[in-house]
Amino acid sequence: MSKVLKLGITSKFGEKIINVQNIEVVQGRGVLKDRHFSENKNKREQISLIESENIDYYNNKSNTKIPYINFRRNIITKGIKLNDLVGKKIIIGSIELLAHDLCRPCKRLQETLGFNDIIKEFLLKGGLRCEIINSGKISVGDKITRV
Repeated sequence: MSKVLKLGITSKFGEKIINVQNIEVVQGRGVLKDRHFSENKNKREQISLIESENIDYYNNKSNTKIPYINFRRNIITKGIKLNDLVGKKIIIGSIELLAHDLCRPCKRLQETLGFNDIIKEFLLKGGLRCEIINSGKISVGDKITRV
């Protein structure tokens, strides 16, 4: 079963991501109380996801223990291949998302994590950017379903 493993938000750019048990999402605007929340938010930048398995692989390969939340995505998933979802809809709990684009790791993330190979290692493993189709709440443990 695919599910939400962790959730994270931060209210200001550059601040540490806070691990939370649930998030409130608003159609067309993003994640409430998150740094990217705004009026008429670009549909490709409303919410982000990343696979826990990709982080586990990196941590095992590089003998590191970078916490999931430090990868600066809103949702950390377990049991679903996100790259296969571009252009498709998914449901998390009662929230419908439309997957638009892969999240590409940036130099800032690499610098924040302190490892010089993050961009290379997460080029096609950095997660997914989605549009929020309906408002509501997403919680840790919510089931993720492909539509």
